[in-house]
Amino acid sequence: MSSVIQMNGTRRESIGKGGARKARAAGQLPGVVYGHGEEPMAVAVDYREFMTQMRKHKGANPIVNLNLGGHELTALVRDAQIDPISQAVLHVDFQHISLTEKITVEVPIHPVGVAIGVKDGGGILEMIHRTLEIRCLPTAIPGSIDVDVTALAVGQALHVSDVKVEGIEILSDPETTLILIAAPTVEEAAAAVPGTTAEPEVVGAKGKKEEAAAEEKKK
Repeated sequence: MSSVIQMNGTRRESIGKGGARKARAAGQLPGVVYGHGEEPMAVAVDYREFMTQMRKHKGANPIVNLNLGGHELTALVRDAQIDPISQAVLHVDFQHISLTEKITVEVPIHPVGVAIGVKDGGGILEMIHRTLEIRCLPTAIPGSIDVDVTALAVGQALHVSDVKVEGIEILSDPETTLILIAAPTVEEAAAAVPGTTAEPEVVGAKGKKEEAAAEEKKK
């Protein structure tokens, strides 16, 4: 696990949409702290500090030591609301946790190596699922989980049951496919169908036959 991020914040007295807009206008990022058997608490952190720390953090599930005016707590950055146009962070959810109690999180998986089906068979590596749901102590949360794909041939897949990480309980369905080596896509030319080739009809031949038949009737 990466180091715990140190961050300062304040409690927000003004809540709701109006309070959030007021906090953002002051250069703060509104948020809420919940969990650990406590009532949700409205907070705000400095927007620039938050963004700087998140850019420095590697992997998912950053853990923050949040100092709220002398009251410190450990929290997991659980979710963030993003503006669909500006991509600015509008709101953040902190989950109050204990470093000595297990929690459930989603962790990204990272394929390692080149699959034999890709290297020798021209296959295509497809990521069917990109994360695993795990349960462990906050101090044991990995930034990502490496999975070796080198032995996978074309048509073979790696499932959740194939992943083993010491000290971590994997909660995802064991039968779930994570990675598949798909067969290469080949555009086959249409095969010619064997058979006899009809002789081309001579232009005007049909008309000559009809004229001959008409003459025969006159006789």
